[in-house]
Amino acid sequence: MKKNHLLSALSAAALAAGLTTAAPVSAEAILSLNAEAATTWVRNFNPFAQTTSRYTTMDFIYEPLVVFNRLQGGAAHYRLAESYELADDLMSITFKLRDGLKWSDGAPFTADDVVFTFDYIKENPALDFISVWGDLTSVEKVDETSVRFNLNKPNSLIANTIVEMPIVPQHIWSEVADPVTFANESPVGSGPMTEITRFTPQVYEQCRNPHYWDNDSLFVDCIRMPQLADNQQLLGALNAGTVEWATSFVPDIDNSFVSTDPENHKYWFTPSSLVSFQLSFTAPDENNRKAFNDINFRRALSMLIDRQTIIDIAGYGYPVVNEDPSMLGELYKAFANPEVEAQFGQYGRFDFDAAIALLDEAGYVDANGDGLRDNPDGTPINIDINVPSGWTDWIDAVQIAMETLTEAGLKVSMSTPDSAVWGADLIAGNYSMTLNALASASNPYFPYRQTFNPEDFGKSRFAAPHWSDERLMDLLNTYTTIKDADQQKAIMDEIQLIVAEALPIIPVYNSPAFFEYNTKNFTGWFDADNPVASPVVSRVNRTRLLQLLALRPVE
Repeated sequence: MKKNHLLSALSAAALAAGLTTAAPVSAEAILSLNAEAATTWVRNFNPFAQTTSRYTTMDFIYEPLVVFNRLQGGAAHYRLAESYELADDLMSITFKLRDGLKWSDGAPFTADDVVFTFDYIKENPALDFISVWGDLTSVEKVDETSVRFNLNKPNSLIANTIVEMPIVPQHIWSEVADPVTFANESPVGSGPMTEITRFTPQVYEQCRNPHYWDNDSLFVDCIRMPQLADNQQLLGALNAGTVEWATSFVPDIDNSFVSTDPENHKYWFTPSSLVSFQLSFTAPDENNRKAFNDINFRRALSMLIDRQTIIDIAGYGYPVVNEDPSMLGELYKAFANPEVEAQFGQYGRFDFDAAIALLDEAGYVDANGDGLRDNPDGTPINIDINVPSGWTDWIDAVQIAMETLTEAGLKVSMSTPDSAVWGADLIAGNYSMTLNALASASNPYFPYRQTFNPEDFGKSRFAAPHWSDERLMDLLNTYTTIKDADQQKAIMDEIQLIVAEALPIIPVYNSPAFFEYNTKNFTGWFDADNPVASPVVSRVNRTRLLQLLALRPVE
């Protein structure tokens, strides 16, 4: 293994990036990374404190039972658990732990720890940051390495929720007086990097867990986190080599980062949250509602959106275009039904002439001679597009869209309310048209339900269109009650066709999940040619653990 390859360059490089250096640890392979911006480091490794703990707590200190890989259609990578089994009636799920697991202090890791953790969360609801107890009735030990989770209703996707909760050691946390405020400064964990060997306001280091079950796969001895306050400082650190793995917006990345060392400075932006134009099916303006509820109008509107120009100008070329009328796109391509493209793909692509022809055919013509298109009954259409003030990339995107919409003869304007007002209006359906974002997930079931479930209308801005379909909801409700993968695929195929045909939202692009890396000292990076999993070092990306384990020091 290569001796500490960073030590000779650290002082000068760190000073160039505006950092303070100190004596390095004696490990052989140190990987420098940045997962969060901060003005100073605060020593907190409480995995339940999602807003205050360090972003290297999950995955690296507390390893998941299973990691689900979105880039492989949700494939399971077993970690602390070696398997899980859903009951035939889908009313329970049993996880089988690996034999011989240990905590980083050498104590055995058993089913008792798993049961304790979930009971502890139930007793302290403030720890339940994903509302896992909304799906559970009880958690019970089957034997020393098996735990059964009993559910309140059938749910074939419950594993995806359960594994998002960190498992903590009973012999430590049972003595914690207040788990909400507990800083857990010297954590006892299960993951690959549990030992806090150094912690200052400017830099901290986590080193390998001496009792990690998969140490044979781990070739990184320590991870080092220099304190960086903003994107500009991070760019300096990337170019200086004091950060080798990062997730951040970098302007003009080819010139500002790659060109400074083309052989080693790399990036790979994978698709993440969906950004779409959304129309309110309960819009206050009755005349707008007439148009919005007409599928021909929605299809024409979609074909008037110049997605690539929006990406190139408003998104600096970084987002991934989404022309999929079923809204899945590149992010969920492993689930894609090819019939969507065959039957409805044309409505997801920019085609100005086709949009004009469809508007004319559907009767959206200038009825009163004012140069603007009206509804087929002659009533005016007046679309106001709302985006939050200060969200400059979205404002730019709307302005670009307005150019083609105006050229097509539609009356459009833009309003920029405060983000809180904007969010409240979306929740209430009290808007005309907007841009909205929807977070990525391991399975498209989750964004579909989040967007189209009537139970969320008036509760969540992610259900802003207030559009639903009875058949769609029947399929979504059935999806999680079926265990057979082929049957689930058939249901997901039909769901996509329903959404694509109705086009209740207009996909534009998937925001990029930023990933910058340096190949000088480590190989094994995931990229477009080696797309094993998402390598983004963000705290919400469980597959970053797979990336860490794939890295090898350059000899």
